[in-house]
Amino acid sequence: MEESSKAFSSLSITVEKGQAQTEQEPPHEALFLVLTYLPVYQVLAMSQVCKALRDAVNNDVLPWLNVIVERPLSSRLSDEILVKITSKANGRLKTLALMNCTHITDKGLQRVVEQNPLINKLHIPACTGITAEGVTRAVQTLCQRSNCLSTLRINGIYNLQKEHLDMLAMNLRKNVPLEEQQMQKPNYYHKRGSFTVFSREENQRIIDLETCPKCFEVTMVYDCPKVECMKREKPQVQCRGCKFCIPRCENCGGCVGSEEEEEAACADILCLECWLQLPKCNFCNKPYCKQHENWWCSS
Repeated sequence: MEESSKAFSSLSITVEKGQAQTEQEPPHEALFLVLTYLPVYQVLAMSQVCKALRDAVNNDVLPWLNVIVERPLSSRLSDEILVKITSKANGRLKTLALMNCTHITDKGLQRVVEQNPLINKLHIPACTGITAEGVTRAVQTLCQRSNCLSTLRINGIYNLQKEHLDMLAMNLRKNVPLEEQQMQKPNYYHKRGSFTVFSREENQRIIDLETCPKCFEVTMVYDCPKVECMKREKPQVQCRGCKFCIPRCENCGGCVGSEEEEEAACADILCLECWLQLPKCNFCNKPYCKQHENWWCSS
């Protein structure tokens, strides 16, 4: 009995020593490289893992060269906090991506771009506290020097007019007119959420908005991926427009005529071909689009 208790105590001491050694081991070097590509929320979470990562987050510039704010921080971010976060880059900020940060104002954005003239990616979709004039002023500030924006995302900013878009185009245009750049890179409705901040630049448009050829509003304009539409002599005339002017299939992004428009169980529009191919709900005999396929009920 005495021997077994001694063996047990020695075993527990060995385990405790092993755990202590494991806790003292530094994190893998790859984790420090990953910090540069993480959103702010995940960077802050990583700083709580161990002392080495905390020191890297607090003292290193690299994790703060690309500031990406998404949920759940987007609803809490204010001008003061944004300025404090971006100041960690010491004026070398390259990417500023604020997703649905409704409390950020023109004043906060302008202060950040003035302190960080090297920003080449500005993504502020659905930042409703920023005005069209605030966007124009920020872009003008960033494009005054040799540095210029490579991508600008402003979908969801209120009251953007054609004159604002023209002013942005004038500042963003390099050697090729903006219209030619847009035409070279098709924008498909079903892929609208697939582009990330770190997507390859050759696969991205320089700006996400343009003037709809149908209603002449400044909005997202989509191309048609259907083979028969692309074979037309002038495919842009009939099949190109915003989502309000041309109904599109949520699944394939193709234009949908009134005679083939089908409704999904999630109330999105599907073309007849996609509607027939997708599995149906056992209750309503309607399919779910890819965006809402996790809602699908099979029993």
